[in-house]
Amino acid sequence: MASHRLMADATTYFEEEIDLDIRTTVVTRSFWGAAVLTLICAVAGSELAQLPYLNLVGALVIALLLGMACQLAPRAVNANRAGIGFISNKFLRLGIILLGFKLNLIQLAQAGVKTITLAAVVVTGMVLLTYNLSRKMGVERDLAILTATGTSICGAAAVMGISPQIKVSPDKAERQRENEVLAVAIVAILGTVFTLIEIGLKPLLHLTAVQFGVMTGGSLHEIAHAVAAGSAGGPVSLDTAIITKLSRVLLLAPAALIIGWWYQRQTTTANTAEGRAKLPIPWFMAGFLLTSVIGTWLPLGTAALAGLVKLAYIFLGMAMAALGMSVNFRVIFQRGGNAFLAATLSSVVLMTGVTIASKLFF
Repeated sequence: MASHRLMADATTYFEEEIDLDIRTTVVTRSFWGAAVLTLICAVAGSELAQLPYLNLVGALVIALLLGMACQLAPRAVNANRAGIGFISNKFLRLGIILLGFKLNLIQLAQAGVKTITLAAVVVTGMVLLTYNLSRKMGVERDLAILTATGTSICGAAAVMGISPQIKVSPDKAERQRENEVLAVAIVAILGTVFTLIEIGLKPLLHLTAVQFGVMTGGSLHEIAHAVAAGSAGGPVSLDTAIITKLSRVLLLAPAALIIGWWYQRQTTTANTAEGRAKLPIPWFMAGFLLTSVIGTWLPLGTAALAGLVKLAYIFLGMAMAALGMSVNFRVIFQRGGNAFLAATLSSVVLMTGVTIASKLFF
């Protein structure tokens, strides 16, 4: 009897080991399959973003669109679903960390108190304005905060950087991915439209090169938008636009911490039975600041820094492509109208306010 039981236990053990090996093999294949698919999208997005007109859209948004296009081959996407989820989560954080090499803290400090103050006012004011406008129009809280941060800080990278701070239950994970895609789409469309508007307004506003750079860097959504519009005013305008825009990017880390604290406080207040939640520390944002320090003070060389920033956009592009492969188009079209309207109104306020500030203080 004991020998039969021993044999049964051994059989069960080996069956479990075989099942584990099969699952491990499937997950490994899923990861590598997803890595290849998303890498193709990221590299293609990076190359396409160098072309005229497409540079207004930016590499990350193009990678997202290519990821969406991959849904036309559902067998390939479904076979790599587990790997796609891993890449959209982990590679996002890695890309954000490496993006810190783009920030030169000495240049930001040399930009002066006025530029940093303008960035702080823009980010704080526009997050509050866009969020509250969205909520007044019936947009759900998670989508409202993602749209607000994307509009206020640095577009798609801000949406993806803030999203991990919004903790949701597993059954709401798909809806959260939809919110991310929708917020990215909103800031991409509005950023492109307002880039064209600001270039068109340039002859009418009679701004100096510095003032036009402050206007574009302080009001446009993506770094690519600020570069495209700022270059229309010449080299001085372009440099000013980049510095002003990067001053807003620098605030991504503290914004993530504050929003995470606020979100946890709101969640705890809404459901006190769960007790006090721990403050979610965005450790990858600490990495973002660390790479900023390393890139500023260590003699890595211009070529090395450019390569690291390029690698950051590849990882972020892979994460965006993975996100695009998971999007539910029907739901996005159903829920996007009010969020888009709120972001449009706040973008008008942002452009107007920054234009006035640039004339008065720069």
